[in-house]
Amino acid sequence: MNEISTVNNEKITNPKQSEGNFWIFLVIAIITAALWQFQIGRYILYPFAILGTWFHEISHGLAALILGGNFHKLDLYPNGSGIAYYSGDLFLGNFGNALVAMAGPMGPALFGGCLILASKNKNSANIFLTLFATFLIISDIIWIRTAFGIIIIGIIAILLFLLSKFGSDQFKIISLQFLGMQAIMSIYLSINYLFSKSGGIGTNIYYSDTQVIENYLILPYWIWGILILVISALILIFSLRYVYFSKKVEKN
Repeated sequence: MNEISTVNNEKITNPKQSEGNFWIFLVIAIITAALWQFQIGRYILYPFAILGTWFHEISHGLAALILGGNFHKLDLYPNGSGIAYYSGDLFLGNFGNALVAMAGPMGPALFGGCLILASKNKNSANIFLTLFATFLIISDIIWIRTAFGIIIIGIIAILLFLLSKFGSDQFKIISLQFLGMQAIMSIYLSINYLFSKSGGIGTNIYYSDTQVIENYLILPYWIWGILILVISALILIFSLRYVYFSKKVEKN
């Protein structure tokens, strides 16, 4: 039984409980990483691979919008690839263009960190699940243009809505943490792309995001790849530290 101390009608969860939950999270992360190494595992986790691409591409488009550009559309493909189309003169010139390029590979870590942070308690978990599902639907309506993308993102959004309405508090929390873990893990699954000068979608070849950053700034693409990986790891560490190793206080 987990011990609870009560002070001024507030419950403070025993730190040993959080530590135990952390090890459960770690075991799930290891099992998931192992599944990605096998074909059957990739089939099981396929929807999360597509969601990882959505995180990546939507981040390009949103960054362009924030910096004064136009976000035209987002294409998602069954092989897990995707592309965001944007245009316009961006604020901050070359630096702004580099930020939009960096937003793609950084997007999964930022979204993943938010998902994990939102699992801190049942109230934030429920609110964030609803907001996240709503934003998926909005992206489906406004930006996604491939039939495949519309269908799979729509299905994910509906499942998240159902989870927010009918799921238990604990299952909502676990689901958010799992989604956050998958989002951040998607960066490392595409590590070859980070350290490449180009990538292909169908018969078309494009500069990689890190190469685009190099084109606008000074340092070589592989330096930016390392920087993105380090920042992503720090986001994961911070979010897990906040959720599992800071006091959880709930009103009676």
